[in-house]
Amino acid sequence: MPPEPRTAPPSRPSRPSRPSLTERRKAETQLEIARTAAALFAERGAAVTADEIARASGVALRTFYRYFRTKEDAVAPLLAVGVRQWIDDLAAPPAGPGAPPVREVLERAARRALTPADEPAAEALRRTRGLLRVMPGDPALRAVWHRVHHDSEEALTPVLARLTGAGSLEVRLAAAAANTAMRVAVEEWAAGDEPAEGPQGPAELVARGMRALTAGLPELDGANGPNGRREEAR
Repeated sequence: MPPEPRTAPPSRPSRPSRPSLTERRKAETQLEIARTAAALFAERGAAVTADEIARASGVALRTFYRYFRTKEDAVAPLLAVGVRQWIDDLAAPPAGPGAPPVREVLERAARRALTPADEPAAEALRRTRGLLRVMPGDPALRAVWHRVHHDSEEALTPVLARLTGAGSLEVRLAAAAANTAMRVAVEEWAAGDEPAEGPQGPAELVARGMRALTAGLPELDGANGPNGRREEAR
């Protein structure tokens, strides 16, 4: 009798390689410059110059332009921090029997991303509020905000495709709705004076917005299955 064919062991999802020390230092420098830029923009608006941001950050102007094309681009790393946390959280959700519906996973991750876990996170939200308040008078700064959210939507789409197993149209609609809920929640909170936590904080606002904007997407009601496909509730 011929030998029975061996069954290949199930493949494990590959882990993303950890950034090198050089890459981590670069990211830390960029974020530090972003914090400084955000504080200066909130204080002085469009009158801030790249040279002032560089000097206040303790780097040479040449170094500044090695990291950022324009003075407005310098705030992008700060604005992207919460977005990155949200998508990283979604990329590794609980799966298998008893896994919650994708809609619930999405809302929980959004709440966590907009609930400051420590003082640096709270400070990042306050700096974002200051930036959003000066954006109406600075179209270039507003363009950076929208670009960060466009990139967020692009990154969210394949994550939701894996979680739901839905078609392209439904996945894109879900990504657009979820991303819009995040953006509008932060903008609405930033326009007022409410604290970051509480019924009018960004975490509560994003939960309300997420429910309203995704109400017509039944693809989010299934649980994430063990193979990354949606399991319909029975």
